[in-house]
Amino acid sequence: MIHLNWNETKTLKQVTCIHTNAEKYMVENVLTKGHVYEVKNETDEFYFVVDNKGQVSGFYKDYFQDTNG
Repeated sequence: MIHLNWNETKTLKQVTCIHTNAEKYMVENVLTKGHVYEVKNETDEFYFVVDNKGQVSGFYKDYFQDTNG
């Protein structure tokens, strides 16, 4: 149950939200275009970031751009 401690874990990297155009979900409620988010965990398909509500949530990687390049 590693997800219970993600808020306290070290940030892996930072990513910038490049859009909130979701087909199914209301992503604009928890992400802001242009905002930099802390990545707490990562899979092949998702970033788990601290969202605008202060919670760690999983989002498709296509919403983000790595701030380091």
